[in-house]
Parts: sequence; C-alpha cells; structure tokens
Amino acid sequence: MVYITEAHSSDVWQMQSNIKDKVVFASPKNEGERAFVAGACVRKLGIKFPAVLDEFGNTTEQAYTGWPDRLYLIDGQGKVAYKSKPGPFGFKPDELATALSRVTSVKASK
Repeated sequence: MVYITEAHSSDVWQMQSNIKDKVVFASPKNEGERAFVAGACVRKLGIKFPAVLDEFGNTTEQAYTGWPDRLYLIDGQGKVAYKSKPGPFGFKPDELATALSRVTSVKASK
C-alpha cells in the first residue's frame, strides 16, 4: 500500500462517514503529519500488509492517478495487474483478491 494525499481531510472534503468512524484529520503539512495520518489509516482499516508513504510531492499518486482511492496490484514485472474503480465506492476487495490469486498462481507456475 502506498499512502498518498489525504482525500477526505477535514479542511478540504470531509465525509460524514469519517466523522461517524472518528477518522477526522486535516491535510498533513509535512512528512511527519502524513506518517501519523497514514498510520491511523492502516490501524483503523486493519491493513495487514506493508504500507509506505508517497513523498510529499506526490509522485506516485501522479504516476498512477491514485486519487481518489484506487487500488492497484503491480505484478512481478512491474506492470499493473489490477486497477480498481475510483473509491471509496469503487473498492471491490473480491476483485483485488481474484487478481492477486491470478498473479501469484502465474508466478508459482514459472
């Protein structure tokens, strides 16, 4: 997971679901604040795989058009094996799981 610009910050576009879930953050002003918000996101969502931060210039987000809330799966050759629809409503974890199974089974058969 690459954490990019906060999409639903309280000072830009606050969603009611964030208020209900008590995940209300202003846009980070520096790397330390971004790391804090990303860590809260990982903990709140129960993410069990490695997460890294996009740098403050957002080059990863710009390269992959990650905002708003996209899920990408990059295969072993560095190619996009799966790209979700925009989120948060475009998240389809089952589709990502299927793509992950497909990528790992291809890798295992080689």
